[in-house]
Amino acid sequence: MRGNWRIIGIGVAVAIAAFVAAAWGLNWFSSGFHAKAPALKAVPPLAPVTRSSRIVVPVSVSVAAIGDAIENQVPREFTGRADMPPLPIISDLDMRWTVTRGPVAVTGAPDGLAISAALNGTMRASGSSSGNRPGEGMRGMPPLPPGLSSMMDSFLRGQGNVQGSQSQQQADQRADIRGTVAFVARPSVSPEWRIEPNLTSQVAIADANMSLFGRQISIPQEVKPMLERAINEQTASAQQMLRNNPIVEMEARRQWQQMCRSVSLRTNAPDAPDLWLEMRPTRAFAAQPRIDREAVTLTMGVEADTRIVPKATKPDCPFPSRLEVVNEPPRGLVNIALPIDTPFSELNRQIEARLKGKTFPEDRRGAFTVTVRSVRLAASGDRLLISVGVHANEAKTWFGFGADATIHVWGRPVLDERQQVLRMEDTALDIESAAAFGALGAAARTAIPSLERAMAEHATIDLSPLKDTARKNMDAALAEFRNRSGDGVRIDADLADLRLTGLAFDANTLRIIAEAQGTTGVMITRLPNQ
Repeated sequence: MRGNWRIIGIGVAVAIAAFVAAAWGLNWFSSGFHAKAPALKAVPPLAPVTRSSRIVVPVSVSVAAIGDAIENQVPREFTGRADMPPLPIISDLDMRWTVTRGPVAVTGAPDGLAISAALNGTMRASGSSSGNRPGEGMRGMPPLPPGLSSMMDSFLRGQGNVQGSQSQQQADQRADIRGTVAFVARPSVSPEWRIEPNLTSQVAIADANMSLFGRQISIPQEVKPMLERAINEQTASAQQMLRNNPIVEMEARRQWQQMCRSVSLRTNAPDAPDLWLEMRPTRAFAAQPRIDREAVTLTMGVEADTRIVPKATKPDCPFPSRLEVVNEPPRGLVNIALPIDTPFSELNRQIEARLKGKTFPEDRRGAFTVTVRSVRLAASGDRLLISVGVHANEAKTWFGFGADATIHVWGRPVLDERQQVLRMEDTALDIESAAAFGALGAAARTAIPSLERAMAEHATIDLSPLKDTARKNMDAALAEFRNRSGDGVRIDADLADLRLTGLAFDANTLRIIAEAQGTTGVMITRLPNQ
């Protein structure tokens, strides 16, 4: 019996030794398993990318501001002298008028800007008789018939405002002038960067008469032509001044030069180089002014080429000699394409943080489990190679055979615009990894589908940090624009949305294209004095 126990003991010891040896051998064999890394296809360096951006700015000048400017700049008083033909028996005839305008009223409407003011004044006529007796006539004129001479002599004596002797009578008459002056402006913008006001004017004088030595003088008939001539002269002068005013071109040149520059994008990661966004305006356009009850709005726009460059540049941006006049463009908007370059080292950090420590299958029910220890990305053609350091573990027996390994998974990067993440599609274990992984045994091969699914589900990169960086840059740029607001000028600029819309990569860098959309507008409530 003792011999039997001895045989059994020896058998158990041999079995244990065999298992230990097998486990040690398996661990020794598999701990050195690293699938041969597949050859990578060359990826051409990312070319400098140029995208087109557009900024459309409606510049509105309030009707009240226009009224205040006219009130301050248009003369308040008009004077003139009537050019009357010689009148019988009257010499030294002097007819003068003075008209003062009232407050200016401005009303906006789609068909034009209506400007009006009341007119109030006086007309003064003075003169004297010829110095001859009525029957003697004036120089160069025949004497009056005796009957008419007696009647005129009686009339002159009876005038209450006539003074002097019978041979020299003086007269001084005054009459009120009442009326209105109205303008209609239909401003237009020209390709020469000028504003054409297109002013028309109209004067209306209330009917009134005055009597001088018995002669009835019509106030509208005598004053209106002279007042119209004076106002037309003022209108022509104002039109010429506005037509020649270079304020639109000067402001456009100033903004053009401010846009023509490169702006630091600041780094997205400690080891990323500082990149610059170069902006080069290429086109300027404008729509004809739009008028409503509140304001006159001139909408102007600029298109610019934007690209990423490795260092600050001084782009050449010739100012266009002519302004392109277009049909009504979209409302005020900001649409800027912003490429963002991120090194693969930053992507490795993000994807490793997402996968490291995870075990697949996650329910641990399989015969073999795989725990991720490290992740690295490399570009190859139009795909990315994900090199994954794992610890593979046999889970069905209590011996728990395990091994460290490096396997390689292929994936095609796709930008999920809805979720704003970068995910891998068409993931598959590299053929070399699949063959070598199988060396761990049939149980290990059953883990391959689970691992591939895990890579597809979890090998995503959260792009929100890139979005946040891009949004901060855009917010800073719009804040700089808003800060140009001043006394009488309010600038609105808001970022409504920023989306990631495209991707590209080379051996070292992933490039994401961000598109920022917002609104902008300028309201002018006070015009500078000219």
